[in-house]
Amino acid sequence: MEKIVSLCKRRGFVFQSSEIYGGQNGAWDYGPLGIELKNNIQKAWWREMTQLHDSIVGLDAAILMHPKVWEASGHVANFSDPLVDCKDCKSRFRADDDTQISKENVEARKCPKCGGPLTEPRAFNLMFKTSIGPAQDTSSVIYLRPETAQGIYVNYKNIAQSNRLKIPFGIAQVGKAFRNEIVTKNFIFRTCEFEQMEMQFFVKPGDDEKFFEYWREQRMGYYPKYGIRAEKLRWHHHEKLAHYAKDAYDIEFEFPMGFQELEGIHNRTDFDLTQHTKFSGKDLQYIDQDNGNERYIPYIIETSAGLTRNVLMFLCDAYEEEKVADKGNDDDWRTVLHFHPSIAPVTVAVLPLMKKDGLAELAKDIQNELKEDFMTDYDQSGAIGKRYRRQDEVGTPFCVTVDYDSKEDDTVTLRFRDSMEQVRIKRSELSARIRAEIKNYKRV
Repeated sequence: MEKIVSLCKRRGFVFQSSEIYGGQNGAWDYGPLGIELKNNIQKAWWREMTQLHDSIVGLDAAILMHPKVWEASGHVANFSDPLVDCKDCKSRFRADDDTQISKENVEARKCPKCGGPLTEPRAFNLMFKTSIGPAQDTSSVIYLRPETAQGIYVNYKNIAQSNRLKIPFGIAQVGKAFRNEIVTKNFIFRTCEFEQMEMQFFVKPGDDEKFFEYWREQRMGYYPKYGIRAEKLRWHHHEKLAHYAKDAYDIEFEFPMGFQELEGIHNRTDFDLTQHTKFSGKDLQYIDQDNGNERYIPYIIETSAGLTRNVLMFLCDAYEEEKVADKGNDDDWRTVLHFHPSIAPVTVAVLPLMKKDGLAELAKDIQNELKEDFMTDYDQSGAIGKRYRRQDEVGTPFCVTVDYDSKEDDTVTLRFRDSMEQVRIKRSELSARIRAEIKNYKRV
């Protein structure tokens, strides 16, 4: 993890928020390469959910919602963790998380860091509370949303009616959420401000178990499509269920700190819509016109993944320190990120062999052609081998080298990141070849 954090800062993927002021705990900024990687991951997920499924549409709901939304959802009453503090060193722990503090320490009221006395466990609500309007009193209290799902639930009937959707159908959303985490750790794995990619699938009661299994299969099959190694993924079945759930599984990925949750697939039953019916006074029943205007509250199958956690997963899975050639004591190693080409922040880098004799100008022309279809980079500084290594380190899958032969016969060298193979190709065939390589990509 330390190597990945170092790479992320060095190459402009992720920076500590407000670093010049000592940093803001639990908050991170995404640099030029980080935002491209994050956007590409989001686009891949959005394509999977909305473009490839005829029955799923999108939504972008507001972060600020009516406070009663969070009463109905149970977040005001139930969205809390047990917190203990050390009276001596002021360290803070989640009392129910044995990766932070053991059960024995909690029962003995003994700090695992300094041995000092601990406070009694107390409930700590994870929602960020603020106020809206000019007066700050109880009537102005509002929350930053701790999840994006509720924005889908309160809009489900608007969307079904305006888009003439029939059950089963889904609503997808990507957006920011905020949780006042007791302990933030492991880089961008657990933060106070993060982004979620959630899809809520509305089904007829009785069909929920069938669609629950369908979406389990769909989501586990998604990640290998983008190069994630299947052996790094596993299922975790929840034995202790949340108050809204009938069944729940997590897809876990083997991060450097071990297997941790990447995405949850939950059967939320009709809990959410029933609660919002009760608290809002609005009828949220679905009217099934194909079955004699039958009325019912739909069950919901949820797939919920962290976008920022996906960024960390793709970085961890792609990272490799690879021996290139055996040269005695001077072994050649490279750091490489094996991103799928459709995820990589830069798709193709254009490198003139020399800056002079018109090669730089020719390389710039080629870059301008390619940037219509791909995210490109241009680099003319240093030996060509060092430039290849720089591109390997940020995960650029293709490099195009322009040399003196390019001026004579209009060909270039196309280099592949994973295999380091190089082929000579006509400039006119370059875009089509890269598109074909992306479509047929298999991780080496």
